[in-house]
Amino acid sequence: MQEALTSADSGSDLRARAARLVMEPLFQKIVIGLILFNAVTLGLETSETISARWGGVLAVLDRALLVIFTAEVALRIYAFRGRFFRDPWGLFDLAIITIAWLPATGPLSVLRALRILRVLRLISVVPSMRLVVEAMLHALPGMGSIVMLMGLIFYVFAVMATKLYGEILPDRFGSLGSSLYTLFQMMTLESWSEANVRPILAQQPLAWMFFVPFILIATFVVLNLFIGVIVDSIQTLRKQREASDPAAVAADAHTRELEEEQHALLREIRALRAEVAALREAQPKTTP
Repeated sequence: MQEALTSADSGSDLRARAARLVMEPLFQKIVIGLILFNAVTLGLETSETISARWGGVLAVLDRALLVIFTAEVALRIYAFRGRFFRDPWGLFDLAIITIAWLPATGPLSVLRALRILRVLRLISVVPSMRLVVEAMLHALPGMGSIVMLMGLIFYVFAVMATKLYGEILPDRFGSLGSSLYTLFQMMTLESWSEANVRPILAQQPLAWMFFVPFILIATFVVLNLFIGVIVDSIQTLRKQREASDPAAVAADAHTRELEEEQHALLREIRALRAEVAALREAQPKTTP
């Protein structure tokens, strides 16, 4: 992330103070609150009753929030200058604000629906959500092999289903395309038994031997591979962030030093105990 404080932002000039203001936790919490408030107002506009009574107020609030968000992005551009444009999240926020300013009248009236995209700015403001999105993007190369595996499984099962059950359920397995779509529906577990399997079981009781393995492989194996790749990517990205954070590195070094000192102290205590025990054994025993 390019929008981070550096030594150049420690001065007393107006730009440095603006950079420190933008990175203040209170400032970011206010931005998050305004984004959530804007999400509520946009949701209220979908109600005909509320829009008929409070439509003017909601429109004024929406325009005021857009001006505030524009000023916030402009402040970040002024504070970070070129670093803002090297940050993908900064460009993401700039694109959303730019779309919001496009005219929403005439043939461009469909752009009114895109105002809800402003809510997506929560992803760039909340660090935990930003980490998840970045981890998903980093996991895309690893998911390529899983997508190919899933495509191969779907193709094999779709060809078999078309040949085996095309005559029984022609609307669902009559062609390769319909079989692929039906198998995708079954992978989501949406009406996979009542709408697809049971009508076939009425004529071919052993058809479960085809559909149950497909459900187990496609739903519980392949999809869990996707989750595993994303979770691993999140952990790897978090470790990279912690390793690149000077404060975290210093804290880890301090913790290791304390552990080493503790181990050395324990070794000295054990050695001292051994010496005391040896001295006790060396003393002559006195008889009463």
